[in-house]
Amino acid sequence: MDDQNKNLILATALSFAVILVWLFLFPPQTPDPATDPAVTAQSADTGDAAQTAAGDAATAAAAAPDAGIAEATAPRIDIRTPLLAGTLSLQGARLDDLSLTGYQVSIEPGAEDVRLFSPVGEPFAYYAVHGWSGANLPAGALPDDNTVWTLTEGETLTPETPVTLTFDGGAGLVFTRVISVDDDYMFTITDSVANSGAQAVAIQPWGLIARHGRPDTPSMWILHEGVVRMADGILDLIAYGKLPDAGTPAADGSRTDDEEVTANGWTGFTDKYWMATLVPTPGTGFRSSVRVLPERGIFQTFAWMPETTIAAGASVTHETRLFAGAKDWEIIRHYQNDEGVEGFINSIDWGWFSFITKPMFWLLHNLHALIGNMGWAIIALTFVIKALVLPLAYKSYVSMARMKELQPEMEKLKERAGEDKQALQQGMMKLYKDNKVNPAAGCLPVLIQIPIFFSLYKVIVVTIELYHAPWFGYIRDLSGPDPSSLFNLFGLLPWAAPASGSFLHLIFLGIMPLVLGVSMWLQQKLNPAPPDPTQRMIFAWMPWVFMFMMGSFASGLILYWITNNLLSFSQQYLIMRSHGARPDVFGNILSGFRRSGSGAAANSDKKPGGR
Repeated sequence: MDDQNKNLILATALSFAVILVWLFLFPPQTPDPATDPAVTAQSADTGDAAQTAAGDAATAAAAAPDAGIAEATAPRIDIRTPLLAGTLSLQGARLDDLSLTGYQVSIEPGAEDVRLFSPVGEPFAYYAVHGWSGANLPAGALPDDNTVWTLTEGETLTPETPVTLTFDGGAGLVFTRVISVDDDYMFTITDSVANSGAQAVAIQPWGLIARHGRPDTPSMWILHEGVVRMADGILDLIAYGKLPDAGTPAADGSRTDDEEVTANGWTGFTDKYWMATLVPTPGTGFRSSVRVLPERGIFQTFAWMPETTIAAGASVTHETRLFAGAKDWEIIRHYQNDEGVEGFINSIDWGWFSFITKPMFWLLHNLHALIGNMGWAIIALTFVIKALVLPLAYKSYVSMARMKELQPEMEKLKERAGEDKQALQQGMMKLYKDNKVNPAAGCLPVLIQIPIFFSLYKVIVVTIELYHAPWFGYIRDLSGPDPSSLFNLFGLLPWAAPASGSFLHLIFLGIMPLVLGVSMWLQQKLNPAPPDPTQRMIFAWMPWVFMFMMGSFASGLILYWITNNLLSFSQQYLIMRSHGARPDVFGNILSGFRRSGSGAAANSDKKPGGR
């Protein structure tokens, strides 16, 4: 086997190894359209055994809500808003049935709405409960998770018609709860407690969000899913696997829950596009805690508000809020800027390059509002980015042109230096200095493209504005991979394309990944192939390796990369022409084919027995 064939086999093996590693780090997103990607989870036991947790040392111990919460069998109240539909159970006054009417689980006609909350008794329970805890009170004095409240006002919960619930345990405490909801995703729970007894009573309000099982969504290191909470301006992200176990006290008797004490903040669970968050009234101060019941697979996050003392004959009122909905940038920004929910915009996972990701999304959002189509907005964003880095790109291309002009001098320098590498290095540095050439300048556009590409990838992956956003024709979801496939000649043959995420789907690419590979290959042809055979082989394989690597990426990201390649080609061509160079694109393409043909002919001469 000659060296050329060995190199070819090695390059092929390395290319596929790179593809496999890349797919491991960036697995394709393939949520099951038959289930809600926000709440698909492993099944968990839904029993109703109680768990307890100690309160602060300065106060009496407060009983934590029932970890399991029995299945709701009490009457329900309908919830109808412009963006939500569901029911509220009178058992525990719990919000445990909620769908997002503006989002569907797939782009197919008649697809079901995304379901955020689901009640105990269904496979993947997810719900929110609010209540009160206290010590030294008669049994039944406080409403618990399974108390059936009485509906005293309202029939359907809408933005115009809140509902009022009451509970009287016969121990001198009367509870009145008013639940309201706005036009978006924020519920407000207002509790009033009247003490008709002869003694003062100390009780503590709390809120709980629980989910039974871990969401069965594609694991992506670029994306956080789990607990998200804000404590006085500091964002805290805790993955499901990092939540502390409940029920095992520490050696000093303290709680094992992960706790934060804050004057302002919020706590909850976040998924890729959806979120449920407890939002105590800013300034009241609260203690948040998170935990997992490992034997039953139940994840919980609490908001413990300050204890309050109700004098005999007096009453108190406590208000808190619950966000349950989509992480829509405009809606979340409204809650942050207009309603005082501190740092709420950071519930969207902007990533390491947030200083780039946030303004990039802002620009994309406004371009979308102006153009009305997310695909064309991505193309417009690419034009803006290329315009911003044009001065640097211009210097880079000029530096590359100057380097080519110095190539004859470099060859002479190599001949004079011979095997003396130090002399060669010194001579090269002097040559660069005398001609005012920076050899690193050609790398700057590539280095700048890395955080830009990563940030745009983040924007397209995590922001809901691209969820099921169409471009034109068959591209109806820019957040998903290209649905076309070479397997059925892009729909011309009468059989379906391979399922997204399957091995055949990775091999039989769609139209956009193929265009991406061609655009990268075309950009290479602005310059002749390098004389070194190893470099020439690497450059020849690179476009097609990237084509397969990005075949399962979001269509919006591939659209950006294609546009970027075509703009880079045009920029470099015009800059080279402005400096007297005449890029022979077609000649470079033909020379590549001639080189391949001559290599094949040379190999054909090496027959068995030949010398």
